[in-house]
Amino acid sequence: MMRTWKIKLFAGLPERFGTAEITIENEALAMTAGELKNAIAKVWPQHQAVLASSFVARNHAYANDGEMLHANDELALLPPVSGGQASQDDPSELFVITEGPISSDEVLKKVIVPEHGASLAFVGTTREWTHGQRTIHLEYEAYAPMAVLTMKQIGDEIAERWTGAKCAISHRIGKVGLAETSVVIAVSAPHRESCYDASRYAIERLKQIVPIWKKEIWEDGSEWKGHQQGPWNPVAPPLEA
Repeated sequence: MMRTWKIKLFAGLPERFGTAEITIENEALAMTAGELKNAIAKVWPQHQAVLASSFVARNHAYANDGEMLHANDELALLPPVSGGQASQDDPSELFVITEGPISSDEVLKKVIVPEHGASLAFVGTTREWTHGQRTIHLEYEAYAPMAVLTMKQIGDEIAERWTGAKCAISHRIGKVGLAETSVVIAVSAPHRESCYDASRYAIERLKQIVPIWKKEIWEDGSEWKGHQQGPWNPVAPPLEA
């Protein structure tokens, strides 16, 4: 009996495959993530290189190549990250994907509490020039449900590593113009040293595991940008504090 496996695609993958979702027919009721990528490569051998550097997501969580998948799982193929229904701008939420503008003050308010003496916000904006190329604007895409879950994971890791520290992250998707804010990461802690350390950790961890991609639109072209710090491995253990 043949079974239909459906796999969602993100960032530059829909452009490569010509569709936002691919399907393959296979007799297997279950296979590993590595076997799934091999099965996809047999149908689309021209994309074997990008498949090798991509990760499968199973039900909104990264899957190692040896992890078992089932045909009825929600599956996605994710290229290296750069950094749907959004969690629609609920101001009480600590972790937000939004299509609207982001206020750093509003994100910072979420983490300021009486028992903490230090708080700070990292604000990422669109810069005009990168390696001699002039950027017109950026376009961000996210696997929104999984992005929110992985941002919450970062918040949990921070609270565990720096006892009591709080974190809030808002990331914009869609078109982001020059000097406009794409991401705000707010952190608070009892003391400034741990606040600085937790903020840096959050920024680097976001680049590592949160499924958000950016497309740089230049005067003379465009390119999807992903993880640019060596081989991408979102299931690797967190960095040491």
